[in-house]
Amino acid sequence: MGIEVRNITKTFGTFAALRDVSLGVATGELVALLGPSGSGKTTLLRIIAGLEEPDPGSGAILFHDEDVARRRVSSRRVGFVFQHYALFRQMTVFENVAFGLRVRPKRLRPSRNLVKYKVLRLLKLVQLESMANRYPHQLSGGQRQRVALARALAIEPKVLLLDEPFGALDARVRQELRQWLRRLHDEIHLTSVFVTHDQDEALELADRVLVMNEGRIEQIGTPDEVFHRPATEFVVKFMGQVNFFHGRLEGDKVHFSTMAWDWPEHAGASTQPARVFVRPHELDVDVERNGQPSLQAVVTRIHSAGPNVRLELRAASGEPLCAELTQERFRSLNLSVGNTVYVTPRDVTVFADESPK
Repeated sequence: MGIEVRNITKTFGTFAALRDVSLGVATGELVALLGPSGSGKTTLLRIIAGLEEPDPGSGAILFHDEDVARRRVSSRRVGFVFQHYALFRQMTVFENVAFGLRVRPKRLRPSRNLVKYKVLRLLKLVQLESMANRYPHQLSGGQRQRVALARALAIEPKVLLLDEPFGALDARVRQELRQWLRRLHDEIHLTSVFVTHDQDEALELADRVLVMNEGRIEQIGTPDEVFHRPATEFVVKFMGQVNFFHGRLEGDKVHFSTMAWDWPEHAGASTQPARVFVRPHELDVDVERNGQPSLQAVVTRIHSAGPNVRLELRAASGEPLCAELTQERFRSLNLSVGNTVYVTPRDVTVFADESPK
């Protein structure tokens, strides 16, 4: 069951939550809506679900080429998982999952035995079959969220929508559930869209990532495309820490700080200002010049707890920098605060500064 959203606009008073947004999700695909608070991602998800209506004059919302924009939520066959579980506290795990089946119209309601079969099968799928008789307060946060997912799947939805499903959980549980949900999706192949503001979550879970900002789509692509080939400055900045330089494009080079970098995409064009971005992990650090174009800098702080070491630096030209090294490389350099180092970019992202933001 594929999803297509065509030219959707949504305003709340004078606030434009969505501005002419279009999106296609292929059958069996898992797509992340990623962006900061207020970017429109949850509004878009709720419009797909039927919990919000787009502005009059907006385009279609298609499920498998069938326009459902005027249909009620109950007829869209959408499974929805919220951030805060929304489980019934007075019901057992079994009863929570069975709820959507038992409230169907009588002519569509499964038999008691079929309800039991479906619920136990779902609890096995989410690895909670031994907890069918427990109540929500007897479960961990991660277990409650898995119950919420099983309840959403019980109605056999055409589409699964998840709104910040792991946002209320601690970091370790979020990591475990991300891996679990990806494995589950690979098993059931249900067309799914989830909202998150967590870049790592989107990159790890999704087949494709849609980056939103101020009600517009900045970029749609695979996790690799969005991270390694950002389409806009907003995407570069939002996808994690990045070093920024004012520079200029001149001939086939971009000049920034105290160095020049080959940039053949600009060859032959006139000189113009540029904005240059370098990820911390794309900086090589040496204690001596290595013959490559490099920036001289001083180590101002070292963060060594964790799998990688983050160095805060001050370039000789005054710019603050951040570099990321492996623990092995850091130990081989034997660095301390106050040391002078030479920093060489391995890759840069450049935008011509035609319309400064």
